[in-house]
Amino acid sequence: MNGDDAIGQPPTRPRRRTERRPGVRRVRDDAHLVPARPAAAPAARRARRNGPARVAATVLIVPALVGTLALPAYAFLPGGRLPGGPTQFSLSVAEAQAVEVSVNAGGATLSTDGYAVTTKAEIDAAAAAAAEAEAEARAAELASRAATGDYARVAQQAEGDDYPWWYETPDDYGGGLSPLRYYYRECVDFVAWRLNRDAGVYGAPWKWDWSNLASGSAWTWADSWRSKGWPTSSEPVVGAVAWFPYNHVAYVQAVNGDGTVTIEEYNWNSDHSYHRRTISVGDALYLYPPA
Repeated sequence: MNGDDAIGQPPTRPRRRTERRPGVRRVRDDAHLVPARPAAAPAARRARRNGPARVAATVLIVPALVGTLALPAYAFLPGGRLPGGPTQFSLSVAEAQAVEVSVNAGGATLSTDGYAVTTKAEIDAAAAAAAEAEAEARAAELASRAATGDYARVAQQAEGDDYPWWYETPDDYGGGLSPLRYYYRECVDFVAWRLNRDAGVYGAPWKWDWSNLASGSAWTWADSWRSKGWPTSSEPVVGAVAWFPYNHVAYVQAVNGDGTVTIEEYNWNSDHSYHRRTISVGDALYLYPPA
């Protein structure tokens, strides 16, 4: 085309040709290639949702199907009969186990267990009765050992631990015999010392010891007094031996005016020590000091 021919004619649009290549769609013009817009991807499949109606239907339908399929297995009894039908239900058809009940079962007597409740008042009354019976038995024991005769009158002296062998080792720890031939720091040795003291004897030769007083067991002292004819009584006097049925003796320090007695002793509660305490007059039998 030359310049003369173009005069007076409208300009023409450049022709475009489209070239197809794999994966690329391009538009070609006279100057350059223009990439075409890629085709839109297909819309993704919309996700399925399980609504309440679908869940309810599943919950109702599935058990119904299971029950329908299982019904024939449980609907019929052995033998092919249905209960409640026109045919009378038979235990033999149902293959039930027969049970025989003895006629003696109907005549059996019923028994019920009973119990009794002891009240506090009844417990207290029983305890008081037991204490009274024990006191009466002790009084009878003491009375059976009582004896009469002459005895030494002793003046009351100051109380306190004047036992001369208080420091010696007792028999429980390997100790030996005192000069009075009883074990050191035993109740019997302390009382034998007091009887010698009241007689004015403070050393050998001793007036009273194991050979002429009583044995080393306090339990035998009451019988020893009675066998020698020495007086015993339920009434205490100063200088007497307080004798207890539980294998113990003590020295009567004072007789009080209120029905009590002050005693001094060793080895009460098995501690091999000196004690002073007050007891009731009726708690002991009193072995009067021999003349």
